[in-house]
Amino acid sequence: DDGKQLSNHFTLSAPPAGSQWPHGLGSAQVRQEVALLRPLAVPYRLLLGPGPSNLSPRVRAAGSQQIVGHMHPEVLQVMEEIKAGIQYAFQTRNRITLAVSGTGHCAMEAALINLLESSDTVLVGNNGIWGERAADVARRLGAKVHELLKPPGEYFTLRDIQEVCATCGAPGLSPTQVLTVLFSPRAWHSTNPQWGCGAELWSPSRHGCLLLVDAVASLGGVPILMDQQGIDVLYTGSQKVLSAPPGISPISFSERAREKMQRRKTRPPSFYLDMSCLASYWGCDGEPRMYHHTGPVSSIFCLREALAGLAELGLESSWKQHQAVCTRLCQGLQDLGLELFVKEEAARLPTVTTVRVPEGYNWKEITAFLMDKHSIEISGGLGPTAGKVLRIGLMGHNATQDNVDRLLQALRDALQHCQHSRL
Repeated sequence: DDGKQLSNHFTLSAPPAGSQWPHGLGSAQVRQEVALLRPLAVPYRLLLGPGPSNLSPRVRAAGSQQIVGHMHPEVLQVMEEIKAGIQYAFQTRNRITLAVSGTGHCAMEAALINLLESSDTVLVGNNGIWGERAADVARRLGAKVHELLKPPGEYFTLRDIQEVCATCGAPGLSPTQVLTVLFSPRAWHSTNPQWGCGAELWSPSRHGCLLLVDAVASLGGVPILMDQQGIDVLYTGSQKVLSAPPGISPISFSERAREKMQRRKTRPPSFYLDMSCLASYWGCDGEPRMYHHTGPVSSIFCLREALAGLAELGLESSWKQHQAVCTRLCQGLQDLGLELFVKEEAARLPTVTTVRVPEGYNWKEITAFLMDKHSIEISGGLGPTAGKVLRIGLMGHNATQDNVDRLLQALRDALQHCQHSRL
């Protein structure tokens, strides 16, 4: 209390002469962490896992800009440009198009929290950990959840979904109000090759349900046309193909989805994710903006530049680029004697490729070797695929032929040096 030095790490100071801390408080007692007194040092790594991706130079530059107030006109203008950029990336004209201050998981919860009430029925396409989580969130909201189950590595056909929707709408059963489909299931990474006729399938006169699509790992890497495909709610993350920092997530609601939200009998259980408040904050309703929360200004700048980069490249060029590097990667993996997890070529997601852990190898040793010797990150499986697959992401700024070749050389090195048990 008298200001004496307590350790080599810090000194406790007494109040200035002639003064006292308020309410009789003493001096600080929790020690300063020595590591915090050293400059921050972040190593460079090539991030070729399922996300995040490395940032492009223009996104890094945006993140280093000095911030201004989140309601300053300059930031509001950037938010307007972000809305236009999301509409282009999603291929939609929806009014309620904005970015949620949170990760892709937060966007998933925002979609379900705003659409579902306890009286609603939801059908969840469950083929991995993210389908499991969507079903979990829906149950926490009190909705009646039906799950369409598929094992990892398989996808949902239109016939599968039609049959379940018809069953849910049979006499004595609650009709499905919301259908949740993971366009690119992030646990094992395949896509739905039969996706094209969504607008016809989800006609209100046929099933009367809303279609919610998770495109966190696919948006920008494969064709997704929200309006043409009859998608009612679409969301993605910032850290995948967009190659921006995680923590801000584009989302859009169709007019039918907006009308359902307006018909709610109860308010959404989350104030932070209440879409009526967020739409006002983002200026989506044509009314003067209303303060809702302090937006992540630096993340807003980064997302703006990421969307600008996608617009400059063009969606079609981005789709072709991701398909080309995926084709090169898959051929190279097979040349190394590795087995692709998704058997059907048309069902493979171009942005993230899954490969079976080769027999006799420990996946942790392979990923550690790549990190330690080559400064390259790839990841193991998640949920049902944990310990069974390796996940390789080539997204956005990282989707280059040079990165494919660098990774294949590193994998060849790992297979030669990692311990291989023949038991």
